[in-house]
Amino acid sequence: MARLSPDEVRRFADEGWVKPAFRLPPVQVAHMRTALDDLIARNPGVRPEKLVSAHVEGRGRDGDNGEGVRGSAAFLELARDAAIVELVSGVIGDDVILWGCHVFCKPPIEGFETPWHQDGHYWPIRPLATCTVWVALEDSKADNGCLRVIPGSHLPRKLYDHLHEDRTDLTLNQRMAAGTFDEAAAADVELEAGEMSLHDVYLIHGARANTSTRRRTGVALRYMPSTSLFDRSLKPVDGKTGVAVKFANRPLWLLRGVDRCGGNDFDIGHHRDT
Repeated sequence: MARLSPDEVRRFADEGWVKPAFRLPPVQVAHMRTALDDLIARNPGVRPEKLVSAHVEGRGRDGDNGEGVRGSAAFLELARDAAIVELVSGVIGDDVILWGCHVFCKPPIEGFETPWHQDGHYWPIRPLATCTVWVALEDSKADNGCLRVIPGSHLPRKLYDHLHEDRTDLTLNQRMAAGTFDEAAAADVELEAGEMSLHDVYLIHGARANTSTRRRTGVALRYMPSTSLFDRSLKPVDGKTGVAVKFANRPLWLLRGVDRCGGNDFDIGHHRDT
């Protein structure tokens, strides 16, 4: 079973991110690459950087997951992987809720930029608390647009101003206001296929465009502690995220422990027979 070491837990607390020693076995990576190609093929009208809720299979009239994507059970299987959930529990505790899965697949030459941002700016979770596990399905390096982070930027536990950009060449349409942080402090999170990183909801991060000849794919798995509420009445950055999110019908999975806040709904968005 995977588990964060004390040093890894300490680094997450101090810097807001960590690259654990654990990695997915090659056979699982190969399985997920096949699932990725299938996911892209079944969503020809969706940019591969914007495959939101990829873990939720279709149930609507159009066969999508309610957020414009025809999802795949393989990504739900990945999100529920016992080893990954164990890693997450090392930083958010033993009561773990899965609430999101976004596939960021940047094609070669024209892969979109992800502007500098904080995840908490987008999400209806109160109090804000989420660990994102960013799983590399292909090598993610500086030359093909790997994740970049500002270590320690999570420590004030503050959301900074974001500015809306009405552009069609970005994965997200909110960018940190100029002068909010020092970009020179950025660290590249380079990962080989099967490796992963964990980052905090307040961490400032982004990624350059992929202008290389190699595709770059990461799966962002989102987990929250059950002491927080997924408040479906909230609409942060309503209609201006750059992706077609609908939090009112987003399904939640309680993967470990109990619902400590007592208000999270684990029925909404699920098939009646599951």
